[in-house]
Amino acid sequence: ALVSSDGEEQTAKKDAAPKKDQPQTKSKMEKIFGFRKEDLASWSSLVALLNRPTDPASLGIFRCLFGLLMVIDITQERGLSHLDYKYLDGAPVCRFPLFNFLQPLPLDWMYLVYVVMFLGALGIMLGCFYRLSCLMFISTYWYIFFLDKTAWNNHSYLYGLIGFQFTLMDGNRYWSIDGLRRPSIRNAHVPLWNYTVLRTQIFIVYFIAGIKKLDADWVEGYSMSYLAHHWLFDPFKVILPVELVNLLVVHGGGLVLDLTAGYLLFFDATRPYAFFLVSYFHCMNSQLFSIGMFSYTMLATSPLFCYPDWPRRFFARFPVFLRAVLPLTSLDPQPSTSCVYSEIHSTSTKPQEARASKLRIKHKLGAIFTFLYIIEQFFLPYSHFITQGYNNWTNGLYGYSWDMMVHSRSHQHVKITYKDGKNGEIGYLNPGVFTQSRRWKDHGDMLKQYAMCLNQFLPRYNISDPEIYFDIWVSINERFQQRIFDPRVDVVKADWSPFRANTWLMPLLVDLSPWRTKFQEIEGSLDNQTEIVFIADFPGLHLENFVSEDLGNTSIHVLQGNVNVEVVEEKKNYTLQPGEHIKVPAGAYHKVYTVSEDPSCYMYIYVNTTEAALQENFTKLFELQERVRNGTETEPLSPELQPLIAADSDEGSDVNSTDPIVQLFLKRQRRMKEVKKRREAGMLERLERFAVKKYYTIRRG
Repeated sequence: ALVSSDGEEQTAKKDAAPKKDQPQTKSKMEKIFGFRKEDLASWSSLVALLNRPTDPASLGIFRCLFGLLMVIDITQERGLSHLDYKYLDGAPVCRFPLFNFLQPLPLDWMYLVYVVMFLGALGIMLGCFYRLSCLMFISTYWYIFFLDKTAWNNHSYLYGLIGFQFTLMDGNRYWSIDGLRRPSIRNAHVPLWNYTVLRTQIFIVYFIAGIKKLDADWVEGYSMSYLAHHWLFDPFKVILPVELVNLLVVHGGGLVLDLTAGYLLFFDATRPYAFFLVSYFHCMNSQLFSIGMFSYTMLATSPLFCYPDWPRRFFARFPVFLRAVLPLTSLDPQPSTSCVYSEIHSTSTKPQEARASKLRIKHKLGAIFTFLYIIEQFFLPYSHFITQGYNNWTNGLYGYSWDMMVHSRSHQHVKITYKDGKNGEIGYLNPGVFTQSRRWKDHGDMLKQYAMCLNQFLPRYNISDPEIYFDIWVSINERFQQRIFDPRVDVVKADWSPFRANTWLMPLLVDLSPWRTKFQEIEGSLDNQTEIVFIADFPGLHLENFVSEDLGNTSIHVLQGNVNVEVVEEKKNYTLQPGEHIKVPAGAYHKVYTVSEDPSCYMYIYVNTTEAALQENFTKLFELQERVRNGTETEPLSPELQPLIAADSDEGSDVNSTDPIVQLFLKRQRRMKEVKKRREAGMLERLERFAVKKYYTIRRG
């Protein structure tokens, strides 16, 4: 079996201790946790415990898997396959580094940076020039990471942490090219702290993510409610309605799994169940989200919680002729100076100098690093009281807090206004101009960087000393759409510091959160063609809006507070109180002023008449196509409708129609067939599609 029945550290201790006729009696604590109370009695005994000789097999396998996944990740999520688009030489692009002095190198040099990172990851995978490979990987990886805050996420941060940990660990002692080059390190023990740091890191990823999910929005099912409609949750919908699938499975299941996964993986009795749960969880995540290699990296970390010698027992089951290329299966690990041995092997032929019998400075440094690193990792997710400038509606820069998927956002309205500092001319910019990212809309620090960048670029277009104003409307976890930053503040001149709270951040209207229950009731009372948007605004501010001509029957309904609606073209004003509504004209501007002392709440109700007419035409064409298929259509089809007959054949799907409605209908049918085919694909077909996609991404990289 891959999982034994004792504490996992016992394998390492058994390897290090001499054989005795009578087995040593183990206390209950030692059987459960793998160490005794005496190991914690003093600093020296604790150092000896953390440097206890441990089998290098599991660490070596994880090193190989991590390096392989990083090789793929560099071409994919790190951006090597689209580097020519990301770093265009000479193009006016606004960037968002952690430190403003960090700037990308010229494109040719950026290719070199990525090649160094790629070779470092490859060296980690092969265990070739291991320390150098780790340094090559982490130096370039963290440079790329700090270069672009808009690409930050929790798993990218985790990759950098693991790469840093490997730099200090003896990850090349098993199944490595270095082991072939240097027999003295081949299959040598590694200190226990190598496993302790990695296991604790993965425990933190799960557990802190669970603590963050104790947020009221997650517990009440508002964070990721859209996931319940995904096809992966169809089996649960057989026995539960969608609302309970969302509350119990998506949110409740995610909370319980994150809180318990680290504990379940640690103990022998629960580890098999944990393997099943976390494997199922990460396989689902790989289909639900575009998160690159994260799911597969987390799958690769699970065996770290097994006994360190599990690869030997696993690969011993393979045919003998394959063992020349497979990891070692039979030889016991040889002693290493990195470890602390309580006794000398009586059967060893190695010189005694190779086996440390007393504590050395590197053993103490390893123990100190372990404690400091674990403390730092528990502290960082709650360190936002220091870096207050990065706090918005959520605390800190997204990426190191392990608050994965706790907050979902939707942006309804983004307006960038500039004002010429000399002549006072006012104009508007396309949201996202001069940038390749949309993350700046939610973070004050990035908004400040963006404003300063626009202040530098706009003078090229005869706009002198520009002032920049942002009006950004965001809904977080299905709340009202509301402003996140004060639209009256010139962000170019606005004060910002990483250590002080942002004064031009608008507060999240959490007092209005109970309205979300009412939202569901209102949305449930509408038909499929009617859309609705819920708005909340602050006293003294107004929303300027344009109603497209496609949106007929647009009306404003006041839910709370008092508003004044100004129809610009008609030059008329209408004051509305809660329960009142007004129809606003299509193809024209209007302004909604909040005139009450408290925030106002109102909703837009509208129908996309163009889309409704299109759907009606699609329905008629589908019914006509069905009558043609079953032979009940008696009237001959006009030339414009002839492509409907050939739509069922492969050739017919490529037929061009002169009627634009028929053309759109056939394109829609093809798209629906492709989606259905992808959803109904078997495991082998999905695997082939995945492999082909990765192949072309890597090839272009």
